[in-house]
Amino acid sequence: MCLIFFTRSYGLYGPIQNRSGLHEQRMTIQAALTSGLLLCGTLYLSSGEFVSRVVVILVVVLSTLLLCMRRALWRSLAYRRFRAGMETRNVLIVGAGRVGYALRNHLESLQHLGFRFKGFVALTEREAESGDADVVGDVRNCLSLARSLFVDEIFFSVPAEKKLVIKMVEEARTAGIDVRVVPDMYDGLAWNAPVEYIGQFPTIPLHRKDFPIGAFLLKRTLDTTLSALALAVLSPVMVAIAIAVKFDSDGPIFYRAQRIGRKGRNFTCYKFRTMVQDADRRKAELEHMNERDGILFKIANDPRITRLGRFLRKYSLDELPQFYNVLRGDMSLVGPRPPMANEVEQYDLAHLRRLDVLPGITGLWQVEARQDPSFDSYISLDTAYVENWSLLMDLRILARTVSVVVSGTGS
Repeated sequence: MCLIFFTRSYGLYGPIQNRSGLHEQRMTIQAALTSGLLLCGTLYLSSGEFVSRVVVILVVVLSTLLLCMRRALWRSLAYRRFRAGMETRNVLIVGAGRVGYALRNHLESLQHLGFRFKGFVALTEREAESGDADVVGDVRNCLSLARSLFVDEIFFSVPAEKKLVIKMVEEARTAGIDVRVVPDMYDGLAWNAPVEYIGQFPTIPLHRKDFPIGAFLLKRTLDTTLSALALAVLSPVMVAIAIAVKFDSDGPIFYRAQRIGRKGRNFTCYKFRTMVQDADRRKAELEHMNERDGILFKIANDPRITRLGRFLRKYSLDELPQFYNVLRGDMSLVGPRPPMANEVEQYDLAHLRRLDVLPGITGLWQVEARQDPSFDSYISLDTAYVENWSLLMDLRILARTVSVVVSGTGS
């Protein structure tokens, strides 16, 4: 408990981008040694059985070394994931001046920290008319740009009016976007905020949404474990379905669809084919039969669905290949439904909130209102999931999904 307390006190549970590797090792040693000293003091003052001081010292030293090695290994693995474009944080920089360009160059030179520069936001008319392709807009539509570019953090690199910054922080808090400023900018605005270093650049976080990193890691562990187990256990069923699909109608076994995932990333979503081969081409002919509103499309007795396809859809068996998507990291077991590119093009700004997380095989909308034709219901439930996510919510949705699948109401 002491070690956990001191580790948290030294800020070692925060994102690794906020501290250097050397600083992290130094703080780890301090946390371990401080906990060790408390342990020694407790053993000395207790009236329990005598414990050799040599043993205690060895335990403290070995624990410190193991903790440092674990931290170094974890950082190395995180850097590899960042370089591969995974779990990165998209960044907008307000101010296209000297400091802004230096910050941009610095972030791009440190790809292993996981920051991805998305553009400059002009603070002055001169910056807006500079002709720089990296200037994507001005400060008046900063939040709109941030949402449309799936930005995680906004950096203020130049002095600005205090009212403007406060307004930006309030809007960013509502949108779930973090805000940082370069120090020595606002007198009193960040009096209680810590200075964090991004490489060599000091920044002050003015707002940061809570990020339950432990719960997210547990979610990913649950995703990979259960999806791998499902693929192994259900492989005979999937082979049988594949053979049945092949004999049922002409066309490929799998339907490969391009979908939009977290932060607008394209990925290939796999399903067993349940429609005739030219289903996508025939969709335009059936638009007048659409029973959903907004940009959703569904027909109860869709003539494109094959005989086997109706059975597979009824029990959601066509979605079994998506466990492979979960294993790859494109999807999660639970999350919003993965949309098509043409759907996302019609989204309002608020709708993009549902793309802040990985799409899921099942989700809140699927178990609460799958038969509801309302687009607003579909969006509001997905947004509610993103805003109120917890591991317990995922487990409840998974439990209800089993009931939906078994009852055959999943189509």
